[in-house]
Amino acid sequence: MIKVEPVSILKFIATHFGIIRDLYETQKNERLIKREIFEIICSRNNAEGIRKQLFDYKIIKPVQEDYELRDIYFNLIEFLLYEFRPLLPDEIEKYGVAISELFRKIKEGINGDKNILLDRLSALSYQIKEFSESIDRNKIRLLSETRNLKANVNKIDYREKIQKASFWTEHYILPLNKILDVNHSESIANRLFAISEYANHIRLTLTEETIRNEFEKLYFQLNQTNDELLLQSKILLNELIPLIDRIRTESLVLTGWLEFIKNPYKSESPKLFKTERLTPISSKFNLNCKEYFEQFTETEDVFIEENLTEVNRWIFNKSLFKQNLVSSLPVDDFFEWCKLSLLDQGELTNEKLLSLTTLLFEEELVISNSAEAESTKIQTNNSVFILPKIIVQNNEI
Repeated sequence: MIKVEPVSILKFIATHFGIIRDLYETQKNERLIKREIFEIICSRNNAEGIRKQLFDYKIIKPVQEDYELRDIYFNLIEFLLYEFRPLLPDEIEKYGVAISELFRKIKEGINGDKNILLDRLSALSYQIKEFSESIDRNKIRLLSETRNLKANVNKIDYREKIQKASFWTEHYILPLNKILDVNHSESIANRLFAISEYANHIRLTLTEETIRNEFEKLYFQLNQTNDELLLQSKILLNELIPLIDRIRTESLVLTGWLEFIKNPYKSESPKLFKTERLTPISSKFNLNCKEYFEQFTETEDVFIEENLTEVNRWIFNKSLFKQNLVSSLPVDDFFEWCKLSLLDQGELTNEKLLSLTTLLFEEELVISNSAEAESTKIQTNNSVFILPKIIVQNNEI
């Protein structure tokens, strides 16, 4: 038991945050803090005087001959530094098992012991909160990893980029998307939706006030959680998965070979080398020469008439339009912005409109679909386009 004021522990952490951060970084990379590394960190930070306090305040605990930060402090430093470890979907599924089991027992004991029912409702609320926070941490880490991969911060070659992109997609992004798919019967999001409907029914029909209030709290918590999960799912579908797909299709040739290597027996492999015997002179060389010179035996008068009609050719100044778009961010309807920008350039044509759509592929911009199911109608000189509303924002990376 810690016989010290909580504020003293917080002051200790704030005063000696440097050594605690070094211990955190070591444990994050090595899983444990080796005894010799612990000694080096203490010596480097002149922490000989506070070594005893690290153990008295229960910040460090021994693990055989080594040490480790207690989970509560490790999670605190992880949150402060915003360096979340990506959780495997298998780890997140444990919340689904706990939530399902608690929900089953709540339904079975709805008319049973009141105190047990209240404890189960409290435990269910805690598990839902833990699940939502773990999803949020995973989203933050996956966004960071995929954006760094797209920007190639570590200057890795394309083959390694493809391997990393495939790794994040296969083991994290797609399984996480399945967990958040409310339409999937086995997903945690689907279970939470079912619990929300049950809680809403109980809060409206139960007469016992204390339990009814707890079900009402649970219902409103689930409403907020379901909205947050829907937002996380949209980020996965609209940003993470398209970003990974762009990384994997940067080189069409290499991507094609990677797909072929995954399943080499699906189609017959092409013949890469084929030997042929060729001569430097064609067998029809004489006939070709005769035909060539015969065309000059008889010549006809040729009259060249210059076309004096001036054509005003429109040249797409990409840098100028990009600058105008960036200065207008955020743009709620990209194609409406294109229409207004092109009307200042004279006649609105298909060529001009299609040229401006290339701005959507600029890395400085982040695009997303509008939540409203509306469209924009644009009429050019010879066509009518029905286009979705696209939101363009600045990429903060």
